[in-house]
Amino acid sequence: MNARFERLAQRVRDELAAAGLPVVAPGLDDELAVGAAVRISSWNQHFGEDPEVLVSWHTSPRLRSRATADLRRYAAPTPAVVLGDQVHRAMSAAVTAILSAAGFTVRASGNDYAPFDVLVVEGPDFRTPPVWSELAEGPDRTEDEPAK
Repeated sequence: MNARFERLAQRVRDELAAAGLPVVAPGLDDELAVGAAVRISSWNQHFGEDPEVLVSWHTSPRLRSRATADLRRYAAPTPAVVLGDQVHRAMSAAVTAILSAAGFTVRASGNDYAPFDVLVVEGPDFRTPPVWSELAEGPDRTEDEPAK
């Protein structure tokens, strides 16, 4: 994988965790995952394009299991399917708002098979520390003064 996209994905994980969202550990089995899953997709490299950083939301395994079973069993949406859909909509909007506020450029993935995924187009300058990081403190600066 390209190191630039790995750094971007890690910065996305850090920002979402700083906002208080649970973040899925890279490599964790999908059956156990709950929260924001940040991954690098290299599928579009087959077409000569760069990899993409995507954020998906994983509801609890129990809700996922129930909604999936209901989709197979019933023609009309059940309460579990409706709840899962609404959670994905809400979390996609929340992830978009959080990352946008942190200086990332994001948009909907445009993937019909994963309509609530968020595509991270680019992030803030890596040389700029995130707003949640500790500020450099010196003897000539008080807590209320901005860093120079």
